Amino acid sequence: MEKTIRNTGISNSKKHFVNVSLILFLAFFGRSQEAYNNCAQALEICPGVPVQVNNIDANATVCVPCEDNFSSCIPPNNSIWMKFRTNAAGGAVQVDFTNPVFQINPGQDVRMQATILFAGAPCDGTTYVIQDCFLNAPGNFSLSANLLPLTTYYVAMDGSMNGTGITIPAEFTVDVSLSGPGVEHPATPSINMDFSGNYCKNQMATFVAHLDNCPDSAAYEWFINDVLVAVTQDSIFQTAVLNNNDVVSVSNSCYGLCTVHPVYATPPLFVFDFVVDAGPDFKINYGTNVGLVGTTDAEDFYWSPPHSLSNPTILDPVAFPTETTTYYLTGELNGCSKTDAMTVTVGVTLEITNTFTPNEDGSNDTWEIPGLLNYPNCFVQIFDRWGQQVYNATGYNEKKAWDGTKSGKKLNEGVYYYTIELRDGSDDVLTGYLNLIR
Repeated sequence: MEKTIRNTGISNSKKHFVNVSLILFLAFFGRSQEAYNNCAQALEICPGVPVQVNNIDANATVCVPCEDNFSSCIPPNNSIWMKFRTNAAGGAVQVDFTNPVFQINPGQDVRMQATILFAGAPCDGTTYVIQDCFLNAPGNFSLSANLLPLTTYYVAMDGSMNGTGITIPAEFTVDVSLSGPGVEHPATPSINMDFSGNYCKNQMATFVAHLDNCPDSAAYEWFINDVLVAVTQDSIFQTAVLNNNDVVSVSNSCYGLCTVHPVYATPPLFVFDFVVDAGPDFKINYGTNVGLVGTTDAEDFYWSPPHSLSNPTILDPVAFPTETTTYYLTGELNGCSKTDAMTVTVGVTLEITNTFTPNEDGSNDTWEIPGLLNYPNCFVQIFDRWGQQVYNATGYNEKKAWDGTKSGKKLNEGVYYYTIELRDGSDDVLTGYLNLIR
């Protein structure tokens, strides 16, 4: 490799004029520059991760303490910056520049150049120590150096601008890759996972990740079919929402700089499912029964609770509950269990008497309707024969039972009429007449 510095034939004052003219040109036409045109925003490059960079529309900041004060190696023209950090061992490092594509314009050079340098103070041109440089490369080339451990180094590169008739520095796009024992991770991070491979539909499945060679690890990210579903600090993930052929994967991040993201994905999982259907809900009157209508593929199944059923081990038992009851049909097949539910709602039969005798003899002095206790929000109204309301109450119990009065005044004997809105899950409105006898 030739590492000589060639005279471009352009004085510092002329180079300064070219750089200033380029800045004014870019500002006038509004062209954008890559952020890594500036040393302070140098692009971090990592081993094994090629990047593509360009210096199109880049400029140079030239003065003794300025960032582009690397003329002892290469002339600063339209520079771009990269950086990397060596590992704890340090050693040989190589930076490869491949597949350049140059801008072609009259008077424009088609060669490039680069240097590896150490900066005692970040981006301070007075503190640079050149490690290697390469001038006027028309195609692929490399830089190499033996570097100190745990140290940040910069790579500066720009377009050449020298030769007869050349007035514009080269602009190009090029692939850059970093390699060597001085920057490579001491061990490759890896991640693995414990899983059974066979699962039951709607039952909890557990996955356990194992992370190796992963300094600066972060939280575990869990995916189902490439969709992020959970982030955990520990290595355990549980879910009950798997479907057949789902793929579960886990990822983490290792190393604070040049982060590596190891990923592990399961093969398509077998999630076993079968039919268990407890059938429709029913509504019955108190004292009656109904036949349940269950279906299942399972060979073993049972209903629960078993009481108030004629036989809990057949699919169509007769249910005779005395109160509203939810029944569960459970099937078991291939080591999996599945349950479905249905409800039998038991309606309360109201016995509404149509006569009472509020004569203060201690017997039948109020109009009592015991079944209304099951409807604590019921609304009861009583009217006289002319349609005038004489009584109303929300909720009807022994304390609220009508005693044949209105505002404390005893009403005359006769026929009265009532409406009862049951509410509490019922839309029924009961109506009838009532004899008041003294």
